[in-house]
Amino acid sequence: MTGLSLGEKQFIQGGIAQDLRSDGRKRLTYRPIYVETGVIPQANGSARVRMGGTDVIASVKAEIGRPSPLQPNKGKVSIYVDCSPTAAPMFEGRGGEELSTELSVALQRCLLGGKSGAGAGIELSSLIVVEGKVCWDLYIDGLVISSDGNLLDALGASIKAALSNTGIPRVHVVAEASGEDQPELDISDEEFLQFDTSGVPVIVTLTRVGRHYIVDATPEEESQMSSAVSVSINRKGLICGLTKRGGAGLDPSVILDMISVAKHVSEQLIDRLDSEISAAEAIEEE
Repeated sequence: MTGLSLGEKQFIQGGIAQDLRSDGRKRLTYRPIYVETGVIPQANGSARVRMGGTDVIASVKAEIGRPSPLQPNKGKVSIYVDCSPTAAPMFEGRGGEELSTELSVALQRCLLGGKSGAGAGIELSSLIVVEGKVCWDLYIDGLVISSDGNLLDALGASIKAALSNTGIPRVHVVAEASGEDQPELDISDEEFLQFDTSGVPVIVTLTRVGRHYIVDATPEEESQMSSAVSVSINRKGLICGLTKRGGAGLDPSVILDMISVAKHVSEQLIDRLDSEISAAEAIEEE
């Protein structure tokens, strides 16, 4: 993105201070959200989400694996993001690699909880087939097609939509196994279990510009931020993860206020996203 003139910076900051942003939105209003599901037939689940000019795809691939000895009652989930070099000039070369890593780590923090799996937005225990021996490994890949700000929230929404679209094959244990041996499995090609996404959160990023914070920031608004806090919150209002970027420090009282605002905003975002996902799945079934 080209640098902004002093007048443009003052226009953006002044508009945010008066609760009237450059595109006419209020500080806590998202751009229109559009969802398509089943966009990658080879995946177990997939979705495309457009939020303003930001366009992202998430796909879910499920493979049989073995649980970690430290967590024998939990499956495994990995998240990786790729930023297409055509999405924005800054994504070419090292810039895209660094942002891909940053987004991947932020999504893991927001959706997978701590190393113990505590607080995870994705229920890892639901991925177990035989405790200690067989589990489902989910590989979630995000692709940024077009970047127009607020990538983390858009990717979080696309992952939630892709998981709603995910069917995991039904597994029957044909023969038990003793010791270290693996049991014999029959993996169905016809019966699929829908992944339960009731606890999967949305991500709300509050971007601080001047004394105020906004949601769904554009690249121009992001260029004026002092810091940003991303909070993942599920339908019950529980916080599943939190990550911060930007160099400026934040007083704990400000972070608590931002979390409170994020919880309020998340209720509207979840309703809106669930409605879009239901509509997309109805179109897919036609």
